[in-house]
Amino acid sequence: WREQRRPVRPELGPAFWTALRLPLEARCALLRRLVHADGPPCESGPRFLDAAAGLLAADPAAVLPYLVRWFEDERPLPATPHATVATAAQALLHTHRHHALDALTEALADSAHRRADQLLTVLAEEEPAALSRAVDRWAQDVRPARRAAAITHGLRVAPYARDDTDRTLLRYAALAVLVRSADRDLHGGALALLVRDPNSRDRHLARALERFTAGDPLLPPSALTAALDTHTEPVLDAFRTRLTRDDAVETLRTLADATTPALARCVAALLRDAVERRPELSGHLAAHADRRLEAGPAARAALRGLITGLLDGGPQPLRLALAGVLAAPGTPASRPLRRELLDVLLTRETDPGVLDAVLRAAARTTGPELRVLVHSTGLLLARTPDGAARLDHCLADLGRHIPGFAAALAGWLADAPRAWGPLLGPDTRRTIERLAGATVPA
Repeated sequence: WREQRRPVRPELGPAFWTALRLPLEARCALLRRLVHADGPPCESGPRFLDAAAGLLAADPAAVLPYLVRWFEDERPLPATPHATVATAAQALLHTHRHHALDALTEALADSAHRRADQLLTVLAEEEPAALSRAVDRWAQDVRPARRAAAITHGLRVAPYARDDTDRTLLRYAALAVLVRSADRDLHGGALALLVRDPNSRDRHLARALERFTAGDPLLPPSALTAALDTHTEPVLDAFRTRLTRDDAVETLRTLADATTPALARCVAALLRDAVERRPELSGHLAAHADRRLEAGPAARAALRGLITGLLDGGPQPLRLALAGVLAAPGTPASRPLRRELLDVLLTRETDPGVLDAVLRAAARTTGPELRVLVHSTGLLLARTPDGAARLDHCLADLGRHIPGFAAALAGWLADAPRAWGPLLGPDTRRTIERLAGATVPA
């Protein structure tokens, strides 16, 4: 009826169907079909989805497994086209999760469906105590799949487990897996949990670092960041080795994110060495710095020391990539630090390629700042014949491709010919005359 846009007869509403004497499994399966008859959320009156919620509230442990089966049903609901039976079930279980959290985690663990995994991931953040209890149960389960789930979800909940009881449960779960020789493939994940916890870090760190440097997929870089403050040298040495592996980009980002002002110099030296060995990491590191500059005051405080250290003796590809980030306009919040760090770069930079990158990024700015950046960078380039030639080519190229740039150069030259005249080479002058219609004296 709903699909045919016909009204559902009141006598055939949810009360009729829920009153039928049916086994619970059959009743849940029937409601799975009947939710298609529900009207839009704004429509008043009884709803079949509410009837399912009522069954869940009355006997959550019994009903949960049957509602989890709805995850397999991707048919859209006529009244809410962007929702399906599966997403409705997922939302229902999340909304009513407090009826029986432990039973919910078990029902989700029994399901191999991706939506069950998604909901468990949400519970890791929103209900860390419940998921920590589940991890503790699963780690002692005789079923290998449950012990694997203990490690998977233990790693997910660990960042949110701030209560001593929750951390203790995760520690015991990790130890339970670690003593099983049959679970050798899970030991990396167990060690990751143990080194996150200050109470077990000392005893297990050496073994964890060994697995980490070997590239154990269950021991991600994020598992070791908490140990940077307490065991700085061995952890940084392990990161140095891990940065030679195929997952270097993730390792680099994690280390940069975890850097505090106190660690900035040490981390910068490590990253400089890594980029020296693998120049292709320069762009990834610069892009990450660009994002972090927009991430708020706390992130920017750590970045100041980190980027200063990267610029101090960093390889040319890294300085070139960072030049484009620091000279870019950014947002008003990040611009002061960008300019502060750009000044650090320009104070010591002599490489024409890096200065060229500064000019090209600066051309995206507007207002008085553009004039200052172009002039100060141009003076640095013009100190050598090679730099002057590159400056001429760069300014001419920007004049051809950046709307209004040639006219801006013409205006600056007219206002201060003695300051700008020495910076404008023949190619730039021809470009100004052709595009800005201004006569440029030789």
